[in-house]
Amino acid sequence: MLGLSRRELAGLVALFVATLPAVTPRLYSSDEVQYFSYLRSLWFDHDVSFENEYRYFYDRNVARTPGFEATFLEPSTPSGLRVNFGTIGSAILWAPFYALGDIAARLARASGREVAVDGFSQPYIVAVTYASALYGFLAILLSAGVARRVTGHGLAPALIVWVGTPLLFYMYAAPPYSHACSAFAVALFVTIWLHVRNDWSPRGMAALGASAALMAMVREQDIFFALGPALDFGLTLNIRRVAFAGMAKAALVGLAVFVVCMLPQLIAYQALNGHPSPSKLVSRKMTWTAPHALQVLFSPEHGFLFWTPLAVVAIAGLVALAGRGLADNTDARRIGICALVMVAVQVYVSGSVESWTVAGAFGQRRFVALTVLLVLGVATAWKLCAQASPAARYALALGVVFAIWWNVAMMALFGAGMMDRQRLELGRNTYDVFVTLPRIAPQIAYRYFARRDSFYQTPRPETP
Repeated sequence: MLGLSRRELAGLVALFVATLPAVTPRLYSSDEVQYFSYLRSLWFDHDVSFENEYRYFYDRNVARTPGFEATFLEPSTPSGLRVNFGTIGSAILWAPFYALGDIAARLARASGREVAVDGFSQPYIVAVTYASALYGFLAILLSAGVARRVTGHGLAPALIVWVGTPLLFYMYAAPPYSHACSAFAVALFVTIWLHVRNDWSPRGMAALGASAALMAMVREQDIFFALGPALDFGLTLNIRRVAFAGMAKAALVGLAVFVVCMLPQLIAYQALNGHPSPSKLVSRKMTWTAPHALQVLFSPEHGFLFWTPLAVVAIAGLVALAGRGLADNTDARRIGICALVMVAVQVYVSGSVESWTVAGAFGQRRFVALTVLLVLGVATAWKLCAQASPAARYALALGVVFAIWWNVAMMALFGAGMMDRQRLELGRNTYDVFVTLPRIAPQIAYRYFARRDSFYQTPRPETP
């Protein structure tokens, strides 16, 4: 399924293990608290009443952001419970690791150490944060396999996207968000789609339906990725008209499995909101004419392409794949078209949200789910440039190096409080990325690995 050699796989695993000390075992934002609270409440309280979880983190100054009390500790849902805008999918993916954290906490307690077996103590937080890092890594592995299957290149493009996009931040600096899990769920869905599309068998469609449910349960917005395979299915059906009955049966099987696998989320919605659907407060934030679709890409202060310039290379690669395909893979063009549809619909949905700027977060975090498609786009650009002139190869290499340094440097500026976290300031940020940061990079790196708590106490480091 991955299409990687044993040596490549072993090398990637060794690289990931070596980076584990960079994972930050900490919760600090309201979004993180919401996703974590799903798991803790279901595990210990067997319900979706989050009053005690929210109160725990609020009282300990973990989630005392402006408005947290007014948003999460005062209003109630129609069921009389505290609101939660998150979903259950991350809790499902974290659960096996949370179980290990629970065992570790109980063993530590039994050995006489003062470790609380309450779902909140450090073993539980460590389990969730390392789980997210692992799922981000699995997204990279699956993405490498997808790119290699389509273009013949996968390893290098996957490594480039790993360090050149906000996935890196949400794997290591802020893993309790849902985004690393989202990248994994979408990469798994796309991987299954590329295997299923050969014959669209009922068994394959069942797997596709289950993976689509997982996507939707991790992040509701991600269900729109299903439009790409749906388009591919429709085009195949138009070509293979004699197979209509068989393909229709397979589609019904996939739909049925999707509904069954979605039941945990639907039941949670019913208990929490009084109806089997998201909170009305979520749907109220949507304007379905997507008035911010262009801004979410091109805004110099908040746009995806300015936060993540590697996306320019990736999207250009997908356009090339959709427009001309690859000479040795005639089916690649249709895959490229479906991939562009999936990118476009994510732009549409993100541009429909009133809070499209995601101000205060690192990057346009709602696009982390595009990881597998970004790898495919970079792989296509990689292959086409390899077949072109030396100048094209040098230009691609220069662009990739710039994009990687920009992403890593912006992570450092963001984490150290050296930039306005509400928006990009391109002039100041560019100066700091290429002038200020190289002079203090050793200090930032030392603090991150040796005194990480200093990032939470000091707004910005002193320049030597």
